[in-house]
Amino acid sequence: QVQLVESGGGLVQPGGSLRLSCVASGFDMDRYSIGWFRQAPGKERERVSCISSYDGNTYYADSVKGRFTISRDNAKNTAYLQIDSLKPEDTAVYYCAAHGYLCAATPSGYDYWGQGTQVTVSS
Repeated sequence: QVQLVESGGGLVQPGGSLRLSCVASGFDMDRYSIGWFRQAPGKERERVSCISSYDGNTYYADSVKGRFTISRDNAKNTAYLQIDSLKPEDTAVYYCAAHGYLCAATPSGYDYWGQGTQVTVSS
């Protein structure tokens, strides 16, 4: 069974931090680029970060640069998204996704998706 499972979301105050985890099973995460996407109500799903399987290069949306950090631990078949200095506009469902070739900027082409984890930033 191919599966990605996100965890680590929750309700936090502005300025707080979260670390999201994405655990893969049923496939070899080593060979996949891992993207993190988020989707807020009424908005399109957007990529916030990605880490390449080929060279380890990382990518960040302008809105999250300096606050979000993507990483992976292939031995644990897990990817992470460290989120610092949270803002209310970060509120969304966060998804991890696996792409067999590259860090595509759009959701199309990603092979596997997690179920999402809710991040809510509010006072």
